[in-house]
Amino acid sequence: MSSFLTTYLTRIADKHTLAGCADEAVLQDALRYFDADLDYADQEFADQIEDGAPTAREAMRAVVYGGPYEEEHAFQYRYAYRRLCGTDATVLDNRSFGPFRGLWLDEVDDGLRAYGVTAVSLSDFHYGSAFPAGLPYGPELSCGEWSSERCREALRQFERAEREGLAPELDREVAAAVQEVAGWLRTAGEFEEYGVIGFVS
Repeated sequence: MSSFLTTYLTRIADKHTLAGCADEAVLQDALRYFDADLDYADQEFADQIEDGAPTAREAMRAVVYGGPYEEEHAFQYRYAYRRLCGTDATVLDNRSFGPFRGLWLDEVDDGLRAYGVTAVSLSDFHYGSAFPAGLPYGPELSCGEWSSERCREALRQFERAEREGLAPELDREVAAAVQEVAGWLRTAGEFEEYGVIGFVS
């Protein structure tokens, strides 16, 4: 089965305030932004909705207002949080990460470590749990974050290796993915307090 990594450049601290903010303006902005996407999502999960799962709009309202949640339909609330994170964020280039199979993120992490990059890891997105407290657990979607400070340190580590001639020879596809990640770090470094939030589905 294939997985897909989606990464956003955003102010991480702002995303931490979304779940449970009870701000109708935040909800309405998100509903307008994702209008057609929500209709498509409801078609995709029509069977689950027929069995009692909330619609995409209902799930987004629940997340904004901090519940109530139905544990057996956790996937809808987790996807709702991902959409909320995307309303005021920049989608980063992820051509090397969608779709991917197996231990691909671990392979790219090995490439990053070969450059001496230890401040960030792609496994943070796959195995991390940066979802807001109280959001039900579901295996369909994982979430991780790289703070602004971690991004800046990782970029220093990467550029040091290049500057000092320590850049390793990597498999072509791994090398392309590592350069893609370096691009995320450079973009994050251009904005104060911006980091990367990623979701693996």
